[in-house]
Formats: sequence, C-alpha cells, structure tokens
Amino acid sequence: MGLEEEIEEIETEIAETPYNKSTEAHIGRLKSKLAQKKEELEKKQSSSGGGGGYAVEKHGDATVALVGFPSVGKSTLLNALTNADSEVGEYEFTTLDVNPGMLQYNGANIQMLDVPGLIEGAAEGRGDGQAVLSVVRTADLVVFVMDVFEIDQYARLHEELYKNDVRVDTEPPRVTIRRKGKGGLDVNASVDLNLDEETVTQVLRENGFINADVTIGEQIDIDQLIDGVMDNRVYLPSIEVVNKADLIDKAYLPTVEENLRDHDIDPDEAVFISAVEGKGLDALKERIWDALGLIRVYMDKPGRGVDYEEPVILRSGDTVQDACEKLGGEFEERFRFARVSGPSAKHDDQQVGTDHELADEDELRLVTRK
Repeated sequence: MGLEEEIEEIETEIAETPYNKSTEAHIGRLKSKLAQKKEELEKKQSSSGGGGGYAVEKHGDATVALVGFPSVGKSTLLNALTNADSEVGEYEFTTLDVNPGMLQYNGANIQMLDVPGLIEGAAEGRGDGQAVLSVVRTADLVVFVMDVFEIDQYARLHEELYKNDVRVDTEPPRVTIRRKGKGGLDVNASVDLNLDEETVTQVLRENGFINADVTIGEQIDIDQLIDGVMDNRVYLPSIEVVNKADLIDKAYLPTVEENLRDHDIDPDEAVFISAVEGKGLDALKERIWDALGLIRVYMDKPGRGVDYEEPVILRSGDTVQDACEKLGGEFEERFRFARVSGPSAKHDDQQVGTDHELADEDELRLVTRK
C-alpha cells in the first residue's frame, strides 16, 4: 500500500470513528499517525522533484503571499501594487508560475508573490497545489484575495492552508518537550486538561517520544497537541481582501457583509478593493504594513543630519542591536552607545545601549569606537 492510500485509509477511519472519551486516545493516535504520513509524503515528493518550478528567492524587507482561487484578480492586484508584469486574463489559471513584484511603501521594499490560483484538493497535490502551498509557507504574511460574489472561498482557502500545516492568525500551542535518557513520559500541565493522560501519551509515543518531560501551559485539544509535537507547522498572520467591489450595488453590500460574518470576518476589518480600477489600494497598503509589524528608523548620520528618505526597516520589538545587525560591518564591531529621539525615547537624544527597543519613526545615531 502506497503512502497516499495509507493516508486515505487513516482519514476514513478518523471520519468514521465517533468522538467521545473512550475513543479520544485512539483518535489522537490516528491523527498523529496521519500527520507523520503526510510529512513523509511531502518529503518524498520534494526529494523526487515533485512540485518544482515554484522556488522564489526572498528579497526586500518582508514577503507577502497573495492567496486565492483562480480568477479572483490576484495578477491584476499585483500589477496595481508593484512593478511586476503578471499576465492577466479573464479565464482561470492565467498564472502558471509564481510571479514576484516589489511594493515600495513607507521606505520599505515588500516582496509580493502572486501564486498560482489554489483549487480544492491543493494540499493533496491537485493543480500543483503542494508546490504553491510550499511558497506560501515561506511568506511573512498571507493576503486572502476573495471575489466579492464568492466569499465562501475563504473557508476553502483556510482549509487548504491548514491541511498543509499553515496556521493562520494563531499562536503556537504552549507545549514544551525535553527528551531524557530514561524514566518514560512525565506530563505536567498548568491547567486542568480536558484531554486525559492516555491521549496525551498516545500522541507523544506515536511521534517518537518515549522518555521526555512534557509541559503544557494552556488548555488544548488533540489537534493543538499534535501541532505542539510536530516541528513543521508554520504560523502566519493574514488579512482578508474582497476584490471586485466596484461590481456590487449598494443594496447588495449588506449581503456581502453578512457572508463575511458567517466566516468570522469583521466586515470593518476586511479591505474592499477594485484591482482593475485601483480603488482601495492605499488602505490595503497600510493594512499590509501594519500586519507585517514593520517600523521605520531614520539614521542620524554624522555631518549629514537625519536621513528621512531611506529609513532602516525593522520589525516591531526590534532593538538597537537588530539595527546594528541590519546595517552590518563596523556598527556591530565598534558600537559604543546610541542616541535615540522619537516615540521610544524618554527625551531627545536619550543615550541607550543595544537592548533598547525601537519604535516606528525613531531617529537613531550610533556612536562607534575609532
């Protein structure tokens, strides 16, 4: 029996097994085995050259993947946002390869990837789906692009990403595992788990943990436990974009908003655009910037003043040390102290060390040894 058949057989057994306390441990073992088989299949396909042609080298300060089903307007959107020249057509599957473009915004270079339109079954390989999804896994942000008349696409896209181990808008479960030489499995939880101990140990053993100290810091279900055990999960933020908004009447807008709420999307949080007419793009750029958590730091250069034209682009939470590393060279090796003015400073020209956390639009001067 091949891996595909084994996966299908396990999925069928999971679907046909009623979930209750008496079957919980068995289902946990099955789901763990399923995760292992899928990872094995992915590695096998990668080593055999399957899914080639979609490798994209990352450039710029961040990378964004435009994800959507065929003909939602991703190529048109890419062309409107960047200097790319992605082929556009009024038919499905216009984009047959990954097309990159560079969005320049607030001094940052943000790489935008127009990936081929996903179809249902992509995670199982339909339509080169796994190759497409592998590109999404390397991004820093997922932008779900939906047709205004087909909001149901969101749930299907979300499911395809989930099947390919991409977890959107969630944090990794607080599960820590430390292997040890002997003593079996010692499970400690800071909360009263709904999962029983047998289920937890079944999942761990199925994933090769025989002797280990396991700490669980929150209430989790079986799927979250498996996510915490596996090391191939990717956690990405996302935003939702509703394209072709120019085609709807005002009377139809409440229907669109209700459809969004049905998928737990706040209509006020979704970005309505028309890629063809270029409407809503400024709001989209701002949302991309915010979702990526990028910040601008203006360098105060000796004898030349503050450079407001080409800021150093960092991430929220980054420190002076991160700025030095991005600048490279002598700044790391010869650093003495820094002076900061702006939102993160207590006062202008505050003297700080490498651990000082910077904020958007700070002005930074590095003082180095001669």
